[in-house]
Amino acid sequence: MKKTAITINLDIEKLPEGWYLATSPDVKGLVVQEKTFEKVVATAKELSQILLEIEKKEKRLHIPSRERVFYPVELSV
Repeated sequence: MKKTAITINLDIEKLPEGWYLATSPDVKGLVVQEKTFEKVVATAKELSQILLEIEKKEKRLHIPSRERVFYPVELSV
């Protein structure tokens, strides 16, 4: 199967207990909790790859034809 490079967005929240929780609006079913920021990113990336490969295999993966860019802008108010 041909591989397609895509970019996903992770929503990472630091929980009151000190753990990090990652989800993604781009990867259905992705929920990862880890003790460090670096570990939650690494685990979320690995699990996203698996989930997206399953979706692609089952022909449920929809890859948009145009690119979407989230660009952070810092403001002082």
